[in-house]
Amino acid sequence: MSDIPGGPMASRPLHFIWLLDCSASMGVNGKMSSLNFAVREAIPEMRKAADDNPAASLLVRAITFSSTASWHVPTPTPVHGFDWADAHAGGVTALGQALHLAAEEMRMPPMPERALRPVLALVSDGVPTDDWRAGLRALDGTPWGKRAVRIAVAIGDDADKDMLRTFLANPELEPLEARNPRQLVAAIRWASTAAVSAASTPSAGGDGLLTKQLPYMPTQVTPAAGQQPGADVDDVW
Repeated sequence: MSDIPGGPMASRPLHFIWLLDCSASMGVNGKMSSLNFAVREAIPEMRKAADDNPAASLLVRAITFSSTASWHVPTPTPVHGFDWADAHAGGVTALGQALHLAAEEMRMPPMPERALRPVLALVSDGVPTDDWRAGLRALDGTPWGKRAVRIAVAIGDDADKDMLRTFLANPELEPLEARNPRQLVAAIRWASTAAVSAASTPSAGGDGLLTKQLPYMPTQVTPAAGQQPGADVDDVW
């Protein structure tokens, strides 16, 4: 595609990476099944957000972390071809390893120079059990890691909200809080689509990088009517 004046605009890659806590505590009270359901339910909305932003080519993948961290979806996948295979809970909370994995992908290469700001979406229900600060330093030390649009979702009252705020690296933002399955579905859907819209909105500057931040994220999200989460809607975490 041509980006000459008067011609069609060439789309730029927008990398979206889920960082999902799959520790043993996520297996309690249906949290893991609800998270799987929530990510799956967010995909159609992410596709719509991508369609609404034709200058961006949305590519999705996922890291899961428990006793170790690994790529659950390793290949940057166009959102219209992205499907979700259920993740499973077990082990502890190696967030630091997950951040190191993400950091490796925020270098140039493999990230292209002309990409839009990537999105890093962290979801957790507990306290990291490894050196997550070292992982965050590695992420912040990469060209794209420090520019990424970051969103965070805290599942239940035991989530380490101070850690999530540090990850967000923006005093104007707060983690979304989900205390039941319906709130989790709503939070994942809102956060993913808002992040795609923020990252794919062209800035007024000429450097080709996006500068728009996510709007203030409410700590409570009201689910849409008719949502059917992947666990008992009466569960409270």
